Amino acid sequence: MSKQYSQGITLVFGTAIISGFAIFINSFGVKGFNPYLYAFLRNILVALFLVGLIFGIKEFPRLKKLKKKDWLLLAIIGLVGGSIPFLLFFKGLSMTTAASGAFIHKTMFIYVVILAAVFLKEKIPSRLFITGALLLMGNLYFLKFLPVSFQMGDLLVLAATLFWAVENIISKHALKTLSPRIVAFGRMGIGSIFIAIFLFFTGGLSAIPTLSTLHWQWVFISGAILFGYVTTWYTGLKYVNVSTATVILLLGSPITSLLAFIFQGQSFTVHQLIGTGLLILGIGLAIGLRVIWETLRNLPKFVYASRT
Repeated sequence: MSKQYSQGITLVFGTAIISGFAIFINSFGVKGFNPYLYAFLRNILVALFLVGLIFGIKEFPRLKKLKKKDWLLLAIIGLVGGSIPFLLFFKGLSMTTAASGAFIHKTMFIYVVILAAVFLKEKIPSRLFITGALLLMGNLYFLKFLPVSFQMGDLLVLAATLFWAVENIISKHALKTLSPRIVAFGRMGIGSIFIAIFLFFTGGLSAIPTLSTLHWQWVFISGAILFGYVTTWYTGLKYVNVSTATVILLLGSPITSLLAFIFQGQSFTVHQLIGTGLLILGIGLAIGLRVIWETLRNLPKFVYASRT
């Protein structure tokens, strides 16, 4: 196993952990907030952070040398991944149950695996079919939810999930020639422009002057976490198959529930314990025990290298 692949796996695991924290924190931050405006302000803040990072590590010359086709690719990533799905997802969640929306979103790895095999020619090992069954069962147990029928809100969440699946495939392709920071900037920065256009025509931007100090605090907290998410995700995705990376992200759900158990006193049920076990087993099969062992063994070296 190459050193870059090991580092990529480590970073994607970091993304899953950040995702678990992000969902928990956003459940507080979005309260009393226009969700579209909340998404826009977080995204534009992350875009500014990324610009600062690009300048800080002296990648700005690369940004200036981008060709028209590169900007077009970044614009597509911003539209498909950084704007439309956010609008669909938040609207869908307002029309369906949290359990239904969460389950549909967690099926994204299925679409990513199929798209990666067709368009990126990623090899699908036979064990991945067993992995997929374990992951679906794990989510059913974990969310204590069995879908019976689909409503309009469910269809909107499904559409958002499909958009994000497509964006991951496009981003993986873009990472062959573009740096992770620039791809992340395309998603968050250009995506923010599309959301701003939507808010302008729907009157959502007019609420910005009425935001309280507490609102802005949540925006900065959530934005900082989202910045950590996109930087680790796209950097890890550069070296790891997108299908494997998407599977690892499923670890975010147990982390969110664990935080709710610790800080809110919510029960961690037997069903969730079984679901967590199935998710861990499925992810272990998808990655491979040898890869996990090598990643854990090299983790101290990776942490030390990232500090120097």
